[in-house]
Amino acid sequence: MTLLTTVFAACICTAIWYKSEARTEMKIGTLCFMYWGASLMWFVDAIFEYKESGAEFFNPAPLDMLNDFFLGLSAVALGLIIWLAILFVKDPKGVVKSVLFRNSK
Repeated sequence: MTLLTTVFAACICTAIWYKSEARTEMKIGTLCFMYWGASLMWFVDAIFEYKESGAEFFNPAPLDMLNDFFLGLSAVALGLIIWLAILFVKDPKGVVKSVLFRNSK
């Protein structure tokens, strides 16, 4: 489920990156790279887990699937938090800078 969750997030993010006019300004590519990297990581993990467990890999317990889904959602949320932190630091539209300097005067 972690693999599916991050692949869906990566596909959605890539579609947004492809359609967006402000893709460079909003650093959407960075978010795509994070999600595709997580997807690749869990794909490699799935390969090695399949090698260990064989056909049992395709019959997980419902509780294990739920835990994996929550782990995937946590990875997606962490990616969003990191992306937002990058946006706050880079401040492409100058919003944070204007708010900080407006309140300091």
